[in-house]
Amino acid sequence: MATFNKVILMGRLTDNPEAPRTLPNSGSTVVKFRIAVGRSKKNPQTGQWENDPNPLYIDCEAFDYPDAKRKVGNVISQYVKKGDPIFIEGRLQYDQWDDKTTGQKRSKHKVVVESVELLGGGNRQGGGTGGGGDDDFGAPPPARSGGRGGFTPPSAPMNDGPADDQSNGDIPF
Repeated sequence: MATFNKVILMGRLTDNPEAPRTLPNSGSTVVKFRIAVGRSKKNPQTGQWENDPNPLYIDCEAFDYPDAKRKVGNVISQYVKKGDPIFIEGRLQYDQWDDKTTGQKRSKHKVVVESVELLGGGNRQGGGTGGGGDDDFGAPPPARSGGRGGFTPPSAPMNDGPADDQSNGDIPF
């Protein structure tokens, strides 16, 4: 039986991403962050869409490998801050460890981010918002310019698509 592990989420950062940390022996870097995701449901009495007051908090990690074209962690650490909306794609991973203080087994699920799309969310270097602001957070993500990647700064290519799929250098927010 074949398996498939793909996660697609849109949410807001609950805090600024941690500073990139270099992993020993591999030279790779990891950026950890957490997003809050919610859902909307239709109120049967009013017919209006309402936000669920209990969001889910999802731990995420983005890796940058020295020889890889994708630099997802770099984009997240440089361009995203607390409260910003973000669209991520990745895979679900299960971690287990022993708690150092209690000695008990602990575990959690997290998302290992493979691609990211920045949705705007406030003033940035260069000004303005792009790809959707605070008012349309429940709307689908903006259309992509082909390929599988989202925002692609010129110094940090992220997608594996053809070379003509790269950004023209303008930051879209």
